[in-house]
Amino acid sequence: MTLITMSAKELDRFQIIKKLIDKHLNGTEASHLLTLSVRQVKRLKAKVKQGGAKGLVHGNRGRTSNHRLPAKEQERIKMLLHERYADFKPTFASEKLRENHYLDHDPKTIRQIMINEGLWQPKRKEKISVHRAWRERRSHYGEMIQFDGSYEHWLEDRAGTGELCLLAAIDDATGKIVAARFAEHEGVFPVFGFWQEYIVKNGKPRSIYLDKFSTYNVNHKLAKENSDTLTQFERAAKELHIELIKANSPQAKGRVERLFETLQDRLIKELRLAGISTINEANIFLEKVFIPKFNAKFSVEPRNKTNLHQKLTVKEVNGLPGILSRQTPRTILNDFTFSFKNQWYQLVKEQPATVCKKDTVIIEEQPNQPVRVRLRGKYLNYELLPQRPVKQILPVKMPWILPATKTHIPPVNHPWRLAGRAQILANLNQPSKTF
Repeated sequence: MTLITMSAKELDRFQIIKKLIDKHLNGTEASHLLTLSVRQVKRLKAKVKQGGAKGLVHGNRGRTSNHRLPAKEQERIKMLLHERYADFKPTFASEKLRENHYLDHDPKTIRQIMINEGLWQPKRKEKISVHRAWRERRSHYGEMIQFDGSYEHWLEDRAGTGELCLLAAIDDATGKIVAARFAEHEGVFPVFGFWQEYIVKNGKPRSIYLDKFSTYNVNHKLAKENSDTLTQFERAAKELHIELIKANSPQAKGRVERLFETLQDRLIKELRLAGISTINEANIFLEKVFIPKFNAKFSVEPRNKTNLHQKLTVKEVNGLPGILSRQTPRTILNDFTFSFKNQWYQLVKEQPATVCKKDTVIIEEQPNQPVRVRLRGKYLNYELLPQRPVKQILPVKMPWILPATKTHIPPVNHPWRLAGRAQILANLNQPSKTF
């Protein structure tokens, strides 16, 4: 007895055709029930009469596909997957097989091979418990830039690099990576250096969408400046007239969050294949190779072709380093000195602006640069003091203050003493009385 494997659809067809043969249904009724033409129903009826239920089974079932990969090529793919792309996802692995080995196959084919080889396990979709509304992309390039940083072992600890921070900005309208850079941490200076390079190259965007910095890994040994970074960044954005939008959750700025998910999958492996082990090499690779390829593959056209980046004037370019610096206020003391980071500074006599005691000046810090002191838009001249100025205390005569006095002892010839002595002598010279 031969067993026939049939799908639910084929089994349903067999039941209807059987009733048609037994004349419980006519051809028109059977065609309506099966949503087939009357001619097709007649063909199926003839096949069932000739071969029984087997006549409804597709003729290619159980046969080898004409499009099946040759065994030799399949073995080569398996070898490459195990040796070089074992931790790649199927789509990315198929791209690399096509680029590097000229093996052009559908990602679904590579996916099935990886599943069979135990290199990939399909993930079950998780149910979304929180409802979130979809937000339409902005319509103009440069209208809103999403910015964030991600800590990861991007170079997989080659050459002892350890955990690095990838600063990245993505345009909301196009999905393009407009800038990306590796840094040791997400402090004030790396962030300001990132945006200074971006603004000089592209101009000022209309708005920047970023995190409140509270969700970052603040326990990272090199990321202890997050609160100060946000404070300084808010001040700089206000001076540059750039709207700053702060997200309350990672999901709110989902475009840049999804970008980092993709980069953590693809970029790490691209850097490994390129043999890159230093931050400088990684930044060059990002700019010259990875970002152009990524944008060509994943970016979209904006709804409006107008670029809303605003180019800087010469004056704005010259003032940009001062704006994108860490700024700290200090008060001028009576001797025209001030302290900053346990160091004392003396303002010299010749200044481009009038300096008064108790004036508040702004200290500007930049990496590998001496501090600059700004007052009302002018930079003051100063000298570095070797130590804190010593306050000199001079003796001052104050006649209105009486000196401390001691108990006065009258001299021997004082009238009071003389009168008392005379009385004593008189008493001694008087004759004694006998009673």
